[in-house]
Amino acid sequence: IISVSLRQVIKKISADLENEGDGAVKKHHQLLDSFVSLVEFSVSPPGGFKDHPHRGFESVTYMLKGGIIYQDFDGHKITVHEGDVQWMTAGKGIIHSEMPEEQVNNGIQLWINLPSVDKMIDPKALELSSSEIPRAEEDGVEVKVIAGESMGVQSPFYTKVPIMFLDFTLKPKAQTHQTVPESWTAFAYVIDGDEGVFSTSDSSTVQAHSVVVFGKGDGVSVLNTSSFKPLRFLLIAGEPISEPVVQHGPFVMNSQAEIDMTIEDYRSAKNGFEGAKSWRSE
Repeated sequence: IISVSLRQVIKKISADLENEGDGAVKKHHQLLDSFVSLVEFSVSPPGGFKDHPHRGFESVTYMLKGGIIYQDFDGHKITVHEGDVQWMTAGKGIIHSEMPEEQVNNGIQLWINLPSVDKMIDPKALELSSSEIPRAEEDGVEVKVIAGESMGVQSPFYTKVPIMFLDFTLKPKAQTHQTVPESWTAFAYVIDGDEGVFSTSDSSTVQAHSVVVFGKGDGVSVLNTSSFKPLRFLLIAGEPISEPVVQHGPFVMNSQAEIDMTIEDYRSAKNGFEGAKSWRSE
């Protein structure tokens, strides 16, 4: 008999709304090792996230509605549509823009820290269309496997730090259990539905746009208590890096000295930011 110790909810965080100006509103959550932050963004033209730099982490952008036109200084240009995913490795440096395609655009962006040995790797960006994302469905539970494994289905994509990124939809009264490696940090983000219960020790429901942080254990159990409304949430987990983190806006490094050096590199257009002076998005 395999004993399963269920993770309990240790913290619930409601969204911190930030108006970025330029028609962009972000619901922002600071997170736990190995994650840096999770943002749910809403943006409409002419607003957007104009040309800006990054260093020292990876990101996953998952579009819930509309589309974002992505361009970077390596000549990569693509539209990430509803249901599509983009993996971006900032590494030693990337400069890019993310601009809305239509009127209503809504998406999730997760920042994943890079270990110190990988902070200066080459940048890259790659996309997975919605139809390419593996899915599974049974007993009123549907899952899109963006990273990791669930219900016998595995994602073909890997970040430097191993993570799980699952998009679950539970029909009314449906329940799911997901195994999570015991040493990993784990949390859920509720996209839609206010009647999900995420813990056997706490039967209170969780509001949409909230983060639920799980404690220790090797699995997570979720129940949709609603009789008529589906529950949609992301289950995200990752292996902790256990290194110091210093974040300065778009840069995520291990020390203030490295942040200072990154700012200097960007200003001087060197060490990964060579395109900084000449490149502009279209």
